[in-house]
Amino acid sequence: MDLKPSGSLKIDTFSMRIGDIEGIELDRLHAHSLSVGWPHRAEDWQFLRESGRGFVALDEIGRVLGSAMWFEHGADFATVGMVITSPRLQTLGAGQWLMKRVFEKVAGRDLRLNATRAARRLYLSLDFQPEKTVYQCQGIVRADGTGRLAARGDVRTLGEGDIPAAIMLDGAGFGVRRAALIEKLFAHSAGYGLYKGDRLKAFALCRPFGRGHVVGPVVAESDADAVAVVRPHVADHSGSFLRIDTHVDNGDFAALLSHSGMPVFDTVLTMSLGKRLADYAAGGPAMPKTYALASQTLG
Repeated sequence: MDLKPSGSLKIDTFSMRIGDIEGIELDRLHAHSLSVGWPHRAEDWQFLRESGRGFVALDEIGRVLGSAMWFEHGADFATVGMVITSPRLQTLGAGQWLMKRVFEKVAGRDLRLNATRAARRLYLSLDFQPEKTVYQCQGIVRADGTGRLAARGDVRTLGEGDIPAAIMLDGAGFGVRRAALIEKLFAHSAGYGLYKGDRLKAFALCRPFGRGHVVGPVVAESDADAVAVVRPHVADHSGSFLRIDTHVDNGDFAALLSHSGMPVFDTVLTMSLGKRLADYAAGGPAMPKTYALASQTLG
């Protein structure tokens, strides 16, 4: 496969050129994601630009017709997201053109992304492999009145001093250390952690996003521990819009989401290029697990 992209691409009767996402006004990026029905606010785009890098595809008069971003974690791994093109342009090769530009920047890294149904054919053509379904759970939440599971520790709000422990726990659950991202998420989020003695066993962060707030990442060793750190966020936002993106579709954690007013709204598919999810799994019943993604874009 020839992965060397050209500097421009002819689409029907017009050409697209590549641009750095840093140089694009936020209102134009916001309009771009709105055009395909994505909920990202201008503030969400800014958070992503501060966390990663990206390209936009521009037409001859500077309109944003496509985008793609990547988020590096160390020298060997990156996630890819915000790959947006209209369906018509994608069938004409715009999505593949953008992805080849991304491949130039992340050469040698294992990659992970979450693919919408419309984009799966594109990623399969680029040799990404299907992994797990992500369930986008969202709605106007209410405090869950079902029986409480016994959490093994004390739940408390998180502060700056909890960041190192959260980085370690997230790295064990995600399979890759994401220190810069977790630090940035702490700066924009409210958090709850489950401690047993001086050891952080689970945590959940919640920040403004889209139509309301998103909870993630959520990292825990068990459903009971995950429920313990998510339930306070549900209570905090009772009567408001809340979203969680999770690979979990059964058990007590999934039941909490459903009972709290967050049914499955849509699904995407986690896909990988290079190492598979199983290669990053720590294994063992007492090992941390990522119960909820930071977001579909960030993983």
